[in-house]
Amino acid sequence: MKKIIGITSGALLALFSAQTAFADETLKVGVSAPMSGAAAAWGLGFEYAAEQAVEKVNSEGGIKAGGKTYMLELHAYDNKYNAAEGAKTAQTMLNREKIKFIVGSIGTAPVRATQALSERQGVLLFNTGWGKSIKGPDYPLTFTQMNTPFEILAPFFGYIKEQHPELKTVAMITPNDATGQEVEPVAVKSWNDLGVEVVSTDRYERGTTEFQSIATKIANSKPDGVDFGAAPPADVGSIMKALDVLGWNGVKIVAPGTSAGTLSKMAGGAAEGTYLGASADFQGDSASETQRKLNEGAIAKLGESLNGITISSYDAVMALKKAIETADSIDPKKVAETLPTIIFESSYGPAAFGGTNVYGSPQQILIPVMITQVKDGKAVEVGRVAPEELKERLK
Repeated sequence: MKKIIGITSGALLALFSAQTAFADETLKVGVSAPMSGAAAAWGLGFEYAAEQAVEKVNSEGGIKAGGKTYMLELHAYDNKYNAAEGAKTAQTMLNREKIKFIVGSIGTAPVRATQALSERQGVLLFNTGWGKSIKGPDYPLTFTQMNTPFEILAPFFGYIKEQHPELKTVAMITPNDATGQEVEPVAVKSWNDLGVEVVSTDRYERGTTEFQSIATKIANSKPDGVDFGAAPPADVGSIMKALDVLGWNGVKIVAPGTSAGTLSKMAGGAAEGTYLGASADFQGDSASETQRKLNEGAIAKLGESLNGITISSYDAVMALKKAIETADSIDPKKVAETLPTIIFESSYGPAAFGGTNVYGSPQQILIPVMITQVKDGKAVEVGRVAPEELKERLK
């Protein structure tokens, strides 16, 4: 699956056509995300947010660097949330389309597959991969555009424990892939640090549709809570529904939880009260004007609110624009060297890149950790934690 979002479409046709006349060149940017299967809600929202960012940049005159003006052209591909398709889409973007900037890739496995090519070919890669292994000095062209377990889990689990002091045990279930394998030990340690025992850990294969046996095992262990690890929304909803049938009704925790709508569609009332670590209430009082507008558009077009994963492609485009103009170059290596030095206007407000103390180099976006809970089928923000490093940068 491939979609190309050009610079002269819809109601902006006349405007973009006029601006293109003043543009020296077109700069291609790519997106690799799951647009089919259990994680499709992430990919479609991700593509939508990138489209909006590209339209905004182009409508405001494009990107200026090296004495030239560039209009953006977005190329979006379905990586089906697996390594094989991640490699395939990467080859298409880099070798056929000659794309030098990837403004978003979802899933640790497809990100790794893409990274194997992008680093070697000098391509800048923004991604949402949760694995710690994809960052560090060995990968100078790779940047993460959303919070990961190393930013989310401690404040997220800590908040839940404060709200539920009776929480003493949790059972954990997560996909058996690169994302799940890297998230599980971090989650177990985070729970143990809070004095919560992880009584069981189960992994399942991506593509699984029958969760009855796993749900039965979890219910029989009688945990106070269930941590759904790195499972995507549709899978979480199916497991919750099975647990509900079995009569289990403890604390439900989804660190990468993003889609209250999908959870509620899949699990009905069983989704109520679920804590989500990567969602966001972009309709609430704490949302920025940009986030409200993006979210309204996503609901109208996709029937689904944006979340921490999907809105990140918008932020990656905004970071890229500021870095290119600051570097005064479209050389990906120069842009990558510039990214950690800038403060840019993300959908959340001023943001930056840091995280050297965790990853060995400043490749992690610095934005607030927002904790939401499913209430009446919607994600409602119940807590927010700003990273200390960002606070220092903004002083």
